[in-house]
Amino acid sequence: MALCRYLPTPSDRMGAIWSLLSIKDAVVLEYGPAGTTHYSVSLFSAMGVSPDQNLFCTHMSEDDVIMGDVTRLEDALTEIDENYTPKVIFVVASSVSSVIGTDIKGVCRYMQNEVNAKLIPVETGGFKGDYTVGLREVYGLLEQHLIGKTEPIARSYNILGASPSAYRIQSDLWELQSLMQQSFGYTRNGILGMESSVSSLESLGNAEINLVLRAEALPVAQKMQEKYGIPYVYGAPYGYQGTENWLKEISEKINVPLSEEIKADLLERRDTSIHFKMYARMYHSPKAAIMADYDTLCGLTQLLREICIEPALCACPHSLQNIESADSSIIVFENERMQIDAFKTLNQHLVFADEISLHLCNDTNTTVCVSFPLVHHGQIARHLPLMGIRGTDHILESVDAYYRRLN
Repeated sequence: MALCRYLPTPSDRMGAIWSLLSIKDAVVLEYGPAGTTHYSVSLFSAMGVSPDQNLFCTHMSEDDVIMGDVTRLEDALTEIDENYTPKVIFVVASSVSSVIGTDIKGVCRYMQNEVNAKLIPVETGGFKGDYTVGLREVYGLLEQHLIGKTEPIARSYNILGASPSAYRIQSDLWELQSLMQQSFGYTRNGILGMESSVSSLESLGNAEINLVLRAEALPVAQKMQEKYGIPYVYGAPYGYQGTENWLKEISEKINVPLSEEIKADLLERRDTSIHFKMYARMYHSPKAAIMADYDTLCGLTQLLREICIEPALCACPHSLQNIESADSSIIVFENERMQIDAFKTLNQHLVFADEISLHLCNDTNTTVCVSFPLVHHGQIARHLPLMGIRGTDHILESVDAYYRRLN
């Protein structure tokens, strides 16, 4: 890991753990020293993920590391199974156990006969890449070991790829739920990535359609289409026109017409927001910069283009190695120094980013927090989305503030 002045990009291990912690009736057991687990807890709390009674660490002594002794892991599995009776125990490799080559899969295989809980090994020790690699791997494991199909549920949908690492995700889920109900009369069946349980994951195959919010969940959607015939739509609704396009794509997949009420609402909002395009012409190419997860970045870029703002800087905090056909204009900074320099040189920009990046901007810029990490505030409200109709309303207030400052 390179030296950092602020905060490093979370590893695959971190992405895996925060996704698994959101599953009720399951326990995450990390095979490693207490220090690595303790470091993670503050980040999880900032995301709104509670590690209380479902995150455990075996502890490891120097002798365990030197001798490769897994007795502590075996004892921890037995103790958790007896005292907490979880349906599933996810056994996660730490950086230490990964370095010494502990066979987590092998331990789970022979210990399965000793416990009632289902044991699922997660070999993301922090060396495979950033958190997006961990998300992709965990989603795949959940599809492989838990997702199934019993009885189809009419007029239902799943959300795949909702992650606690997405800023305002609780608000976005609320907005998506409202849109699907008002547009089609559909209700949510389950979520892959957060707010789930073992039983809800086991029934994801019962829904009529999957709504994929992140690229990391695309492989799961594709497998579910092959196995269960469930169609999917990839992308999220950003902007008024973007929201309508997203809903129309869903309408085609489920063969249900979009409600006239939603169509009228979107048309009215597009009409009332037409002055933002006029402002863009008046101020001669307003300047914007975005730094966020890939899918959030793409969504916000789409929203700004609707009102004739072309972002001058588009950057991701993570690798794009698993993104097919990623836009070549998107920057992944090679080191933190480049990121610091890029944001310190912005002047009179509308900047969407995390709080550290926004802290680097001077006072001539109008800033909007759209991603983690957070430093100066927490997430409390669950009615302030970035997606959908209300999300666009919310963001356009910041755009309006930006133009007022340019006067």
